[in-house]
Amino acid sequence: MLEAPDIPTAWRQLLERTPGTRQGDPLVVEAAHAQPRLRGFYPWPSHGTLKFLRSAPPWHGDHDDLPFIVCGGPPYKVYTSGYTSLLGEAATPEGAAAVVVAHLPADSAILDG
Repeated sequence: MLEAPDIPTAWRQLLERTPGTRQGDPLVVEAAHAQPRLRGFYPWPSHGTLKFLRSAPPWHGDHDDLPFIVCGGPPYKVYTSGYTSLLGEAATPEGAAAVVVAHLPADSAILDG
C-alpha cells in the first residue's frame, strides 16, 4: 500500500475513502479534519487509532510525538505518543479531536511546510 506523498493528499484519501489506501474511522477522521490545527498534520490511521504526524513520508526524526485518538468509542480516548499518558476521554469524535488540539505542544508545527 503506497502512502500519500503529502498532507493534503492524505486527508483527501481518508475523507474520500479512496480504495487501496489507509482507512480510518470515518467519524473520527471527519471530526479531526474539522480542526484547522489538525489539518496541518499528516493523518495516520493505524491499529484502531488516528495519529497526527509532523511530516509526510519518508519519515525522519521525531515525526510521531503528538497526541492521538483511539477510535472505536465512545468513549474516544486521547493518549500521548506511545500510550505514555491518557490525556482524556470524550463522548464524541469531535470532543476527542478537541482534546488533541488542547494538548498540542506550543511548538507543534509540521516539518515539511
